[in-house]
Amino acid sequence: MADDNNVSFTDREALFYHKTIRPGKIEIIASKPMASQRDLSLAYSPGVAVPVQAIYDDPACAYDYTAKGNLVAVISNGTAILGMGNLGALASKPVMEGKAVLFKRFADVDSIDIELDSEDTEALIEAIAMMEPSFGGINLEDIAAPECFIIEQTLRERMNIPVMHDDQHGTAIIAAAGLINACHITGRELADIKVVVNGAGASALACTSLIKSMGVRHENVTVCDSRGVIYIGRENVDQFKSAHAIDTDARTLTEALKGADVLFGLSVAGAVKPEMIMDMAKDPIIFAMANPDPEITPPDALAARPDAIVATGRSDYPNQVNNVLGFPFIFRGALDVRATAINEEMKIAAARAIAELAREQVPEEVAVAYGTNHQFGRDYIIPAPFDPRLMEVVPSAVAKAAMDSGVAQLAIEDFDAYRHALKSRLNPTTSVLTNVYSQVKQNPKRVIFAEAENEIVLRAAIQYRDFGYGEPILVGRSQAVIEKMQELGVSDSHSYHIENSAVSEHVTPMVEMLYDRLQRRGYLERDVLRMVRNDRNVFASGLLKLGVGDAMITGMTRPFAQSMIEIRRVLDPKPGHLPFGIHVLVGKNMTTFLADTTINERPSAEELATIAIETAAVARRLGHEPRVAFLSYSTFGNPEGRWLEPIREAVQILDQRKPGFEYEGDLAPDAALNPTIMKNYPFSRLTGPANVLIMPGLQSANISAKLLRELAGQATIGPMLIGMEKPVQVAPMTAIAPDVLTLAVLAAAGIAG
Repeated sequence: MADDNNVSFTDREALFYHKTIRPGKIEIIASKPMASQRDLSLAYSPGVAVPVQAIYDDPACAYDYTAKGNLVAVISNGTAILGMGNLGALASKPVMEGKAVLFKRFADVDSIDIELDSEDTEALIEAIAMMEPSFGGINLEDIAAPECFIIEQTLRERMNIPVMHDDQHGTAIIAAAGLINACHITGRELADIKVVVNGAGASALACTSLIKSMGVRHENVTVCDSRGVIYIGRENVDQFKSAHAIDTDARTLTEALKGADVLFGLSVAGAVKPEMIMDMAKDPIIFAMANPDPEITPPDALAARPDAIVATGRSDYPNQVNNVLGFPFIFRGALDVRATAINEEMKIAAARAIAELAREQVPEEVAVAYGTNHQFGRDYIIPAPFDPRLMEVVPSAVAKAAMDSGVAQLAIEDFDAYRHALKSRLNPTTSVLTNVYSQVKQNPKRVIFAEAENEIVLRAAIQYRDFGYGEPILVGRSQAVIEKMQELGVSDSHSYHIENSAVSEHVTPMVEMLYDRLQRRGYLERDVLRMVRNDRNVFASGLLKLGVGDAMITGMTRPFAQSMIEIRRVLDPKPGHLPFGIHVLVGKNMTTFLADTTINERPSAEELATIAIETAAVARRLGHEPRVAFLSYSTFGNPEGRWLEPIREAVQILDQRKPGFEYEGDLAPDAALNPTIMKNYPFSRLTGPANVLIMPGLQSANISAKLLRELAGQATIGPMLIGMEKPVQVAPMTAIAPDVLTLAVLAAAGIAG
């Protein structure tokens, strides 16, 4: 069982994740059309000769005609992989692919992983230096110290593109941001604080160097390695450690901590005991950043020093020092101004920008989307890793610092426009969904999987438990479910909660409940018993109604309409709500919400208005400011038609309700989505393309959702069922295990409730 930052999964699940769909985590996708012979001629011979000549004439044109300007190489030799040590270049490939994915996911930076099979420092330097024509930046990763210092410094001197060893500087930048805010809260100045750094590896020495660059005095920083304090005159200390040696009588970590304001732990788990921090200064700042387990846990630190501000590298404690807050955005800003280096000024700018973001008021749509109300204070000195504002704030600060320090080759004239362009590069839905998964891990729920004998459903249920989202309740014949799990490699199948309607203790109270509900609808008690025993959706819905589970997922073995009929025999709509379905189409830069795509065949004006309000609320919970368009074949009455009145009445209803979001109708799709067409209607209340599309009827809605998914190739979430008294989701019969898992997590989180 692997365990990192309180996220648990089996070895089998990790291997399955990396192997399924296609091996690995990355692929190359053409950014230009490749459909015709003309396209191919332009892409390769003879058309490619034109940009080749242009680049030969002016090398800067490479940034205009190739992907160089948005391409980073993630390079390792595997000598210091995570906390696993020297496992070699090939073994480092999954980590480097993962880093490439994070670059793309957080900052829209394209990245290629390169694993070099050498421990020869000079050979590595030569190999990496020769890659300069290919890439806009170099991210070094998992290279052991002290070689990593030599490699990075030499490459920075030789290469004319940004080079950064993230193991050093990533942690340093985020820790520095947290230190700025911890000092702000405790009324300290950087120039006055006394700091102890426990650890003398790559990240520890980088942290030390950066905080000194920011104003912490050299003589006020004590660095300790495994043999104690690094002091002037100590023997067998390499040049990198000796640069931080000071004149002190302290020889142990305990002695160094007496009167210290700050402890930076970058060593090993348990290195700091509670009694060691008792003599630190008032309001001590303790950053215990060893991973996966810190030098001292926050509960232990706070028990010893209740006045402390504590940060770790873990996601299950406040104040996580997470590199992903830094490196993607630092390279984003550096690439956008074609910086020739990532210098100290750019790192400091990144740290200060991250610190300032934590002090800002969280916007309403971000707070709603994340289901939290973060406020700057002792437990929130570092922004959440998935705060979408990082993409605007950090690259802008880095780019400006690059310009001010003279390493930028391209100037940004309008930073407001640049920030807007940064914001539009990423889709907030992806960030919010990641945070939703994290929230469910922190508040696990019991989800009933109604069709557990189905392999796809069972895979999703296994993942639901393996990833720590909660307990799956498996509905099916006990032996059939166990045998299927064993086929899938589950060794502890008997530890799962299986509900078999043939023997379940819940059948008797369920029959009593349903007979009372259905006896005046033509059902005898024996009919209800037969239904409970034989219909998995009725039985699963009954378990949900009785409180055996917190949410339910079904749909893989029968059509949506049939599943809904069976569910409605047990569950009612939420009081005052209308059940309906939403398809969420997730594109690279835009998410679109379509409703109602599943239930109401010809909704009335009142129902259309309700669907609009509820769908806008879901959009907000997924990080979007809703702009609602009531779609039609007509745009503001042109052409006239017989089905326009319900749409117009729905708009009038919203006029009366003042729902707090933009809305307009009747609109044809181009008038709702195409900015050029929208300019023809200056009186429209939409300030930009609509992202919530309310369809006039089920036929057009369902067809549109499926057409867009199949022809446009967009990732689709849903349909998400909204408006039932209990969280229940009906997956499409074409769903795969990740789709079922996503709906289960959304149901557990209450997003699709």
